[in-house]
Amino acid sequence: MAYGGNRRDNRRDDRRDENPPEFSEKVVSLNRVSKTVKGGRIFKFAALCVVGNGKGKVGFGLGKAGEVSEAIRKGIEDAKKNVVTITISGSTIPHEVTGRFGAGTVLLKPAPAGTGVIAGGAVRAVVEAAGISDIRAKCLRSNNPQNVVAATMSGLQSLRDAAQVAKIRGKSVDDIRAS
Repeated sequence: MAYGGNRRDNRRDDRRDENPPEFSEKVVSLNRVSKTVKGGRIFKFAALCVVGNGKGKVGFGLGKAGEVSEAIRKGIEDAKKNVVTITISGSTIPHEVTGRFGAGTVLLKPAPAGTGVIAGGAVRAVVEAAGISDIRAKCLRSNNPQNVVAATMSGLQSLRDAAQVAKIRGKSVDDIRAS
């Protein structure tokens, strides 16, 4: 008698292992919030999560729940619903951009190959999930992770390459690069 179930279950497990997850998931911040009631304190958790495929698709989400694992699961689900495609030029971004959200402002600058990711924790999580490996970034105002992540996403969404700008202006790529 063979232990461990029938062969069909084993094959199903093998198939699951062959397919890597579509998105990499990262928890940027985990916040514990307490509410004081007559019987004591009630603790709840808020998880800010980032997901990305490393090829220009990235999203972020916020999950709130009474348990840490549940908050993280909700945050990742929310992030997967809010995935956007960003413009990448090789291993960096096509041009310098400033992203703003609330009190958060993030300056993103392209960097030559081999520079690496020079950025703080919240910005680093977003750009690494997006697949950007050479970039310089600076948080200019708020250091609140939720505002910094949203400002970074705002900046990345506003990126345009030469072909996109040429299409918008109704010119050729050579005309855009010449000016």
